[in-house]
Amino acid sequence: MKMNKLEDLLKANEYPGRGIVAGLSDDGKYAVSAYWTMGRSAGSRNRIFVVEQENGTEVIRTKAFDPSLIAGDPSLIIYAAVRQLGNSTIVTNGDQTDTIYEGMKKGETFEQSLRVRKYEHDAPNYTPRISSLLNVEKGKFDYAISILKSDNGNGDNTLRFTYTYDAPLKGQGRFIHTYMGNGNPLPSFEGEPELVEVKGNIDDFTNMIWSSLNEENKVSLFVRYIDLATGKYEERILNKNK
Repeated sequence: MKMNKLEDLLKANEYPGRGIVAGLSDDGKYAVSAYWTMGRSAGSRNRIFVVEQENGTEVIRTKAFDPSLIAGDPSLIIYAAVRQLGNSTIVTNGDQTDTIYEGMKKGETFEQSLRVRKYEHDAPNYTPRISSLLNVEKGKFDYAISILKSDNGNGDNTLRFTYTYDAPLKGQGRFIHTYMGNGNPLPSFEGEPELVEVKGNIDDFTNMIWSSLNEENKVSLFVRYIDLATGKYEERILNKNK
């Protein structure tokens, strides 16, 4: 598979939609997770990432920047995007974060927990649900990426793909996003998660992504670097709305 520069992929696509990256830093010390939101409508752009505490554990949520502008089904834009369960970090583009979290608490696997979900109910786009799971324990790291999408726009069939990466290589990650590009309806992501470089420290990586996303359509960005030796992490959150 071709190695890509993430910034090149982002700059070449004005609307990849929501995106997830997972991988290993180029020094091999950190598990890396990134997630961003984008929007074309006023409602989709009316969001920020916020940090909250729930039962002593940090949760990253989307929140309406201006509550008066909320319209339609708020569950599609307001949700917990990042949850922590033990040594596992769950990152998704929707309320399936909670589905994975609750399923894994009951002993289900990442893939099993998502069997009860499908793409988003926003016909005719049928936006894919993309999810990632990063496991860091005793210096070891593996991750998985999932996509649930319609069958080429057929709303009667859900296609489910899970990709697992048991031994990530330094400086490499995988990138998945909701759309192949702009359009009406929006074309769903196709193929395997793309192989991308993961370079630099957390600020380098955060700034690269943020500056590469389309200025008009980008909304929010979350990046986390998890120390493989300790399990502790640092993170960055950027919001266009301030």
